[in-house]
Amino acid sequence: MTVVEVVRSTVVRAPRDEVWARVVTAEGVADEFGPLLTMRFPAALAGASIADVPLGRPVGRAWILLGGVIPVEYDDLVLVELEAPRYFQERSSLGSCRVWEHRRELEALSDGSTRVTDTLRAEPRRVLPGPVVRMVVTVLFRHRHNRLARKFSA
Repeated sequence: MTVVEVVRSTVVRAPRDEVWARVVTAEGVADEFGPLLTMRFPAALAGASIADVPLGRPVGRAWILLGGVIPVEYDDLVLVELEAPRYFQERSSLGSCRVWEHRRELEALSDGSTRVTDTLRAEPRRVLPGPVVRMVVTVLFRHRHNRLARKFSA
């Protein structure tokens, strides 16, 4: 079994509570994926945030869409840990991965900024080689971190 692990960390020039309020919303996640991709949260999360879902229970299927229309991946979303505003952890399955673990940690820094660290662990399905999953996850989370940092630098 191939296991892929990727860690990405970025300092965001905003207080942790402000960053947290953004990264747990459908709007915030969609913005991080943009402009070519977006993530559509399950209907069960309409008007809610990741911080509002019950732990350990499937929330529903979140779709990753190319151009906001064409489905290219899905995430059967299950949140397993959450301590606002410090971290959340998801353990789900994707179309491309039997197991997908995503932990996002927000560390308040002494200068008032926030270190955002994403730790991703994936077990790809047989049809997708580990190196391809590693490359896609690395590029996607570099993009997400760049978008997040840019959102708070204005």
